[in-house]
Parts: sequence; C-alpha cells; structure tokens
Amino acid sequence: MKLRTAIAGAAGAVGATVLANRYLRTRAEDFEPFLDGEQGTYRWRGFDVAYAELGDPEDDDLLLFHGISAVSSSHEFGAVAERLAADHHVIAPDLPGFGHSDRPPLQYSASLYESFVADAIADLSDGAPVVVASSLTGAYAASAAREVAVDRLLLVCPTTETAGTRRVWLRGLLRSPLVGEGLFNLLVSRPAIRYFDADHVYADAAAIPEGVVDYEWQTAHQPGARFGPASFVGGFLDPEASLETLLSDVEVPVTLVWGRQAELPPLSTGRQVAERADTGLVVVDRAKLLPHAERPAEFVDVVREDVAATQ
Repeated sequence: MKLRTAIAGAAGAVGATVLANRYLRTRAEDFEPFLDGEQGTYRWRGFDVAYAELGDPEDDDLLLFHGISAVSSSHEFGAVAERLAADHHVIAPDLPGFGHSDRPPLQYSASLYESFVADAIADLSDGAPVVVASSLTGAYAASAAREVAVDRLLLVCPTTETAGTRRVWLRGLLRSPLVGEGLFNLLVSRPAIRYFDADHVYADAAAIPEGVVDYEWQTAHQPGARFGPASFVGGFLDPEASLETLLSDVEVPVTLVWGRQAELPPLSTGRQVAERADTGLVVVDRAKLLPHAERPAEFVDVVREDVAATQ
C-alpha cells in the first residue's frame, strides 16, 4: 500500500509539473524589444543575434553588453541607452541564448561568449568603439579588448567567478525537458524575480524601472530560455583566467564602475582588482549591481567624463 501511494504521489507530481509547464508556455507571449531605436539582426555562427541601434550613425560608436543571469537581456540598459545616444551611436545586442536572440539548446560556454563579444565589437562597430559591459560579460569584453580594436572599456561590477566550480549535474538537471523546465520556471517566477532583484541587484527596490519584472518574466519564458542560464548556474560561463590577468593585458584605458552597496561581487573586490590591474574605479552611491539602471544620470555622467578625459 505504501509503495502504491508513493507511486501515485510521484505520478501526480509529474502530472502537475507537466500541466504547470504547459500553462506557463501559453502565458509567455511574443514580446517587444525593451529598447527603442532601430532593431537589427546580426548573423553570427548560425545565430540570429538581435540588437538595438540608437543615435546618429555618424557619432562615435558605443557598444552596450548586458550581464548574464536567468532573466538577462539588453533591457538592463533601458534607463541609459537613449541618454547615451544623445552623443554616441549606441549598439546594444542581446547575447546568444538571451533576449530576442536565438536560443538553441547548446551547452553554452565562456569561450563562446568571449568569441561573440570580440566578433560583435569588430563587426557591429566602425573603428574602435567605447565598450560598456556588465558583470560576467565585463570579463568577456576584457578578453576581447586584447584581440580587437577598442577605444576604452567601462566595466560594471565585472567578475570571472560566479558558481565557484563547474557542476555538470546541475547544468544537466536544468536542461532536462520536464523536471529541468519545472525547476527553471520556479527560479524565474515573478516572486523569485522580485526577490532576486530587490535582494541582489538593486539597492532600493523602488528604483526597479517600471515594467522590468514583467519583461524579465516574459524573456525567461520564451522557448529555449533555460539553456543559457543552465550553463551559467552550472559554472560553465566563468572564464578560466582571473579578471586581474585579463585586464593586465588590455592596452586601452579601463574604468571599473561599482555600486557601493554591491555584494556579488562586493566593492572590496572592485578596489582590489583596480589596484592590481591598475585601472580606474568609480563608485556610484545607492546602487548595487546595476548602477546604470538605478542611477542613470550619474552613470551617463561617468561615461561622458571618462570619454572626454582622453579626447
């Protein structure tokens, strides 16, 4: 009797997961790009990579590369893209596996994203652009700057260490079609998104831009949305080299931008990296991981002053 009850309970749980996954697929509608401007497609290694283009093409290029999480896309630059486009030609792609770009069921890796950022800089810009990149993508941009022409780097809370170690089992679990999809749906539920944004991303929950949580929910429930994040939480998107090592080989000016209240990674890490790699460091008060989203006016001033300093 106990075995029969256990089997029935397991079958019920599986059935409920199937129904929940199916229901959430029907709720995830086609969604419009978060950033205004011209919407383009960059064909890269079989991917259709979506990007937004703002400002006068005759102005100097400025590329914006978003960070990586379960709900990431170029929407994180929604508060600053138009402001920066007042005096720059802004190009903001969605990384492969995120946003409006293709999301095939690949086993995504750090080397893939390092190659993408380098190629995107070379192919989407005319000459040596200013590059802004956040979080883990900041490390990819530092790697790219050793290979392609860049005017300068502004890296927002960059890191090469997220998961600590590679966990094949966790990546495989999240990639699985039934249980993995169900677990991922829990991770990107609206309550979970609100909690993570308020606890880790923003210093002030009231600073979360209007519509961001809904947009993050929509982007995380598109077909194939879990495959990039599965590699992320599994530790497979962390570069092998340390951030200090990557930055020590960069020959253009580098400025680190850190939210004073950031915890992952903390400001103390930023100070250590800046000292060891001999880079600039700007601290933005009342901000955590996304000072460009929380304090857009201050962030735009940082970019403009940084660019003006070398002109």
